[in-house]
Amino acid sequence: MSPNRFKRLSLWWALPGALVAGWLLLRWWQGPTVPAYRLESRPLVQNVVATGRVISTSRTQVGSEITAVVVERRVREGDAVAPGDLLIVLRADDLAARVREAEAALRELTDARRPQAQAALRQAEAQLLQATRESERRRSLLASRLIANELKEQAEQAEINARAAAEQARLLASSLAPGQSEERVLRERLAAARASLEKTRIRASVAGTVLTRNVEPGDLVQPGRVLLEIARAGDTELLVPVDEKNLALLALGQKAQVIADAYPDRSFGAVVTFIAPSVDPQRGTVEVRLKVDPVPDYLKQDMTVSATVETGRRDAALVLPNDALRARSGDRGKVLVVRGGKVASVDVTLGLRGIAMSEVVEGLTAGDRVLEGVAPAVGTRVRIREQSLPEAGGGADSSRELPVRFD
Repeated sequence: MSPNRFKRLSLWWALPGALVAGWLLLRWWQGPTVPAYRLESRPLVQNVVATGRVISTSRTQVGSEITAVVVERRVREGDAVAPGDLLIVLRADDLAARVREAEAALRELTDARRPQAQAALRQAEAQLLQATRESERRRSLLASRLIANELKEQAEQAEINARAAAEQARLLASSLAPGQSEERVLRERLAAARASLEKTRIRASVAGTVLTRNVEPGDLVQPGRVLLEIARAGDTELLVPVDEKNLALLALGQKAQVIADAYPDRSFGAVVTFIAPSVDPQRGTVEVRLKVDPVPDYLKQDMTVSATVETGRRDAALVLPNDALRARSGDRGKVLVVRGGKVASVDVTLGLRGIAMSEVVEGLTAGDRVLEGVAPAVGTRVRIREQSLPEAGGGADSSRELPVRFD
């Protein structure tokens, strides 16, 4: 082989090697390929999720004012009651006898004692009239000296006695007259006896639902013992303990969607109406109450529920995957971005925060490429394998924020 031909063949074989070496050198200079998210604006919802229970605005404890034996119980747990409904009947033999006794005394007054007093008054007045006429007649006879003075004095004394008897009869008849003291005393006695008898019939004072019963027929009940507990009808609330770290996100009037554990396929609305002014030091939670209106018919007292309170919403927010956040502290954090082909660290200020996404309010702009996971050191040249932000719900649910559950 001629020297010229050999030289040409050597150059021919060296050229591909040089190209490969050049390509490898370029790749080495450009750095490794890393995945990066391209930031964009999209809707974002921030929620606080917590577990609580159903409570009524107030409960009424039903008891007995007297000591007696239960004869009948008319209600049980879950029964709806209205004001005046009969709940429990107690034995009332002695109290019923007192009522009959008081009624008999009142009848005796109207049927016997009052007529007798009026008859006695008429008789006493007639006797007084007769004694007065006799006294006048004897004074006339004494003036004519037809009788002795002693007889006149006897007639005058008889008149005095008759007048006193008539006055006494008038006082008695007056006290026994309709609406006077004697009748008032008897009617008050009767009212007291009937009131005591009514205490043996325990009635509902409010409308609501019977929660508990602690009495059965035959039981001896005494004042101070709780026989029934009634949840007042009206506003129904949810008592939800929330982690104190989420306190700054909550505000009165915020709306929530609630699901009862017993009915996971049904949801209903509620509104935050109360945030406790203090924190439970044992659990590190703050008590939050939500008002339910209208109240679903399946909702029961003390039922466990999960409430999702919407604490913030943006129709268009520059969102950042939470996996890309580094050295996060409060509303501040750091991210790694690719600028000029090199990895750079950028401080960012956060707004709304979700489980998968957070809002960036300062430090980045739409279109920036942000690295996540394990990334090369700052200043390293890299090549980007761009990927879109994950859709909410597929492992990046931006509508679920800071879940807090207390069982």
